[in-house]
Amino acid sequence: MDYYRVNQIEERFGKAVKLMTGRAMDSRQLAKDLGVSRPTLLRIIKELKRRGYIIRSVHDDLGWHYELIIPVKLDKSTGQTTVMVKR
Repeated sequence: MDYYRVNQIEERFGKAVKLMTGRAMDSRQLAKDLGVSRPTLLRIIKELKRRGYIIRSVHDDLGWHYELIIPVKLDKSTGQTTVMVKR
């Protein structure tokens, strides 16, 4: 995979995190905002979880949506996560 494509995918991950930070997002709107299909969105969510982000699926009166609980950083060498708090 070339650098441009890898960079594009990484930017998409970052955009997904920004969109979910501080608000709940349903899969349809999140996929639309990212410019991807819903199956691709599910792969993005799965990868973010693998990287240490805590994302949960919540059902309420409005339907299903995703919530980013705590942004964390995963250290691949140690397997430890660090909470990322913005001040």
